Amino acid sequence: MWEKTVDRHRPSWDEYFMKLAWLVAERSTCTRHHIGAVIVKDKRILTTGYNGAATGVQDCISLGCLRDSLKIPSGQRHEICRAIHAEQNAIIQSGYHGAKIKNSTLYCTHYPCVLCAKMIVNAGIKKVVMEIEYPDSTFKELFSEKKVKFSILKLSNLSIAQLL
Repeated sequence: MWEKTVDRHRPSWDEYFMKLAWLVAERSTCTRHHIGAVIVKDKRILTTGYNGAATGVQDCISLGCLRDSLKIPSGQRHEICRAIHAEQNAIIQSGYHGAKIKNSTLYCTHYPCVLCAKMIVNAGIKKVVMEIEYPDSTFKELFSEKKVKFSILKLSNLSIAQLL
């Protein structure tokens, strides 16, 4: 008979995918925010994305942050940025690799900006789970109108369980 060796919390599916979004965020090349996104359907990962410059283009780690140098507050003037948002990259990856994301769930470390919210709606994503508040909350009205479910999941622990 097997003996129980460790008491630990097994994460829910939402916690599991949100922790993965935080892991994806570690690849970010943005010097302001590390944001990660994971698109899931039927408990299977379809794509991931993090915020950073386009493939093969110099990023803010090597060039410095243009938004910081121009003193642009977070949530404003999205077009003045080298980075593609994590949600955008995850959606782009679905097209690039042929993953069908209609009726999927997007897990993201941060609230979406209004530009990402528009893409989420048009991609057919039906649910968004997020954690960190972003200065732009205009996504809420759009999601409500288009019946995209959204919820806030505050993780109490990002650590990886260690089995002895």
